Amino acid sequence: MALLLHILITMVAVWITTALPGIDLYGEDTTAKILTLLAVSVIFGLVNLVLKPIAKTLGCLLYVLTLGLFGLVVNGLLFWLTGYLADRLDLPFHVDGFWAAFWGALIVSIVSSALAGIVRRVAQPQED
Repeated sequence: MALLLHILITMVAVWITTALPGIDLYGEDTTAKILTLLAVSVIFGLVNLVLKPIAKTLGCLLYVLTLGLFGLVVNGLLFWLTGYLADRLDLPFHVDGFWAAFWGALIVSIVSSALAGIVRRVAQPQED
């Protein structure tokens, strides 16, 4: 259940990024757009699961020297890779360049964190 909830939160966050210039979700049918967002969310999750630990390990010194700001660059690159993989899989989702990916990844991080916090707060039992 937690995995499904995480994917749904990521879907909403990715959908919000499509309002940015350079991040496009094509399609006329709402169902097709939802399925595309689902696929892109799964791809983004897998890319983060596999490549982010490798990037953190290899770029450890850069993380320390930039006080963690290098993580924003890594997240942007991973979002850009997600857009590339979506293009390769013929999904109607496109990320046009690094800066669009950078801002898209930043928005995905902020929205995902906010939504996860809200869900966590709602799911907690209320104490009297």
